[in-house]
Amino acid sequence: MSPNRRQFLVLGAAAATVAACSPPDNNSPATSATGAVPDKPSKAVTLNVLDVAGNLQLTQGMIDDFVAKNAGVVERVTYTKATAPELVGKIKAQQAANRVDIDLVLTGVDGLAAGIAQQLWVPLLPAYADRLSGMKQYLPGAAAMQKLAGNDGVTVTYYPSGPLIEYLPAKVPSPPKTAAALLEYAKANPGAVQYARPSNSGPGRTLLMGLPYLLGDTNPKDPVNGWDKTWAYLKQLGESITLYPSATSETMKNLANGSAKIIATTTGWDINPRVLGTVPKEAQVGALEGFNWVTDAHYAVVPKGVSTDKQAAVLTLLAWMLTPEQQAKAYDKGYFYPGPAIADVPITMAPPESQQAIAEYGRPEYHTLLIEHPLQIPLEATALVAAFDRWDREIGGAKVKK
Repeated sequence: MSPNRRQFLVLGAAAATVAACSPPDNNSPATSATGAVPDKPSKAVTLNVLDVAGNLQLTQGMIDDFVAKNAGVVERVTYTKATAPELVGKIKAQQAANRVDIDLVLTGVDGLAAGIAQQLWVPLLPAYADRLSGMKQYLPGAAAMQKLAGNDGVTVTYYPSGPLIEYLPAKVPSPPKTAAALLEYAKANPGAVQYARPSNSGPGRTLLMGLPYLLGDTNPKDPVNGWDKTWAYLKQLGESITLYPSATSETMKNLANGSAKIIATTTGWDINPRVLGTVPKEAQVGALEGFNWVTDAHYAVVPKGVSTDKQAAVLTLLAWMLTPEQQAKAYDKGYFYPGPAIADVPITMAPPESQQAIAEYGRPEYHTLLIEHPLQIPLEATALVAAFDRWDREIGGAKVKK
């Protein structure tokens, strides 16, 4: 995702963890960060892209193709990666120094919302909506996710997400079917149930936001006053959890090596690690009784302080990324399954390797689950920040694997 957490959790450990890029000074007169954004940059620019959501796995091919075919707009692109909790501190440090070296951030709901809370992003909409005509073709779920971004971000990929549980049938022959049964399993098998820190994990975040629907809380959209059952459940579950990994990938490795027996997952985190061999192919997923899908998306945001020339290049790039031909690449190998944010992009448009991966590792039952269970959008920014903050303070912050 990837938020205005109610008492502004600065998701950022200090700015240092990611190597800085080295573009020209965005504050020189020739590269003003204010004023109208031209249709094209005055000359080809270098774009420095920071990914805090694993989004490049879906979109780097789109971006690289754009650079290859639009040399007059973008000369080259540099890529760096970081975690969502590092994002705010890094951007704020650059803005405070009046030297913004990151031109485009690819983020989930978490980083998006954290930046909204701190007013870090350039409002691209509605001012430049006419340049992004692909947004008119959003799938209903993607359109709903776009509303979460307000004017600050542009949805580039989308999926129904979860929450789901994942397990190896040989080790869990009778998996829990309800939230209550999952809790009982955890109590009977200390350390066997695992999910990663929600502020840096799509499956962890989706589980956090999905529990209020599973448990029948009074207001699933209000983690402060409406989640009494959820917070009580998480505390009980936490008594049987020995550690919370800091990243989803660690839970996948732990499932494969047997140190975890049941983990939180999503459609993409189910399919892609099996394609890659991180998780055995025979792993299975389950949907707990009464679950609602909590959808997810990745966004493009531009930090305040980026020059108008570079903003022009970013807008042109985003228009390219929202075409059907480019969106088809978002199928990838199931990482964000399905992936495309716009309508009328069937799997048959995807690259052959994507089609092969989905044919072999996809699950037909996902189609049924999508029909039978409601789709809910995630918490809005302030509420999501509040949920992350409380989870860190009261549930698992002291047990997060460093």
